[in-house]
Amino acid sequence: MHRDTFRTARWRGYALALIAWAAAFGLRYGLAHWFPPGFPYLTFFPAVVLVAYYAGLRPAVLTAALSGLSAWWFWIGPAGFDIGFATLVAIGFYVFVVAVDIFFIVGMDGASRRLEREVERNAALARSRDVLLKEVQHRVSNNIQVVSALLSVEARGTTDPGARKALANASARTALIARIQRSLADADQQATAFETLAKTVAGDALQAAARDDVALQISGDGVMLSAEEATPVVLIMLECVNNALEHAFPGRPGRIRVTLSDAGGVRNLVVEDDGVGVQADQGAEPDSLGLKIIHALSRQLGGCWSLKPAETGTIAHLSWPAPVTQ
Repeated sequence: MHRDTFRTARWRGYALALIAWAAAFGLRYGLAHWFPPGFPYLTFFPAVVLVAYYAGLRPAVLTAALSGLSAWWFWIGPAGFDIGFATLVAIGFYVFVVAVDIFFIVGMDGASRRLEREVERNAALARSRDVLLKEVQHRVSNNIQVVSALLSVEARGTTDPGARKALANASARTALIARIQRSLADADQQATAFETLAKTVAGDALQAAARDDVALQISGDGVMLSAEEATPVVLIMLECVNNALEHAFPGRPGRIRVTLSDAGGVRNLVVEDDGVGVQADQGAEPDSLGLKIIHALSRQLGGCWSLKPAETGTIAHLSWPAPVTQ
């Protein structure tokens, strides 16, 4: 039974008060010969408590008044409304007890209802905040996408090959940031699976480079990236993949393997290829825009990035501390 059943219509509360009093009176009257002297209110207290909880203050007061008068007439002192000292003491005790019961039950019920309203209000504010935040994320993503489109238009309009390449790369990077922002907005700012983002981004990179002869393997080990990690980690991965596509496989097929793991509070991103390899110190000092971006994003993550020759090919390794979950 819902506790508001007897509050939506006032008559229901008073009907419950009369029924509870009648049931308590009938039970007390029927058991009168079994009760020892001194228990005139035994069946009436539960009735008052019940009505106070389900129907509120006024029906509870009605139940208490009818119960007190019934007990006074039948079971306190001589039959009738006796006004002896002992009777008045018993009546005073009854009034005190039911007043305390009603006060605490009605007061706690009111506090509980105020708390429920506050919880509902906070939930509504949280939903409104989430909607607004999601809308802001979409607007940011759209604005970044516009910037990417403008850069792309500028790249097509320039005649300098170097400038065209720089503008095209900038357009691709801003488009990637816009895509990641949109993915985070669609995920309601929760953690995003690295493998899902990586497959889409790296697949687009292979398609843009027209390298159907390069096999791509991606394993995320179920790692979920936070909103703060997603953009720098995926950008670093993309720079490593693009670097391998540009330099590792000159005129021959190859393989790129991307793995992300989380062990001991440290996350490790490895981009490995079986290409021509690099010199041992090539990745130490950034001498290109791509490497400068990688080092800057690595510092943003509080991590460390390295590029080293492997037995066959090159290994790019990024490690950074995993975010602390609350």
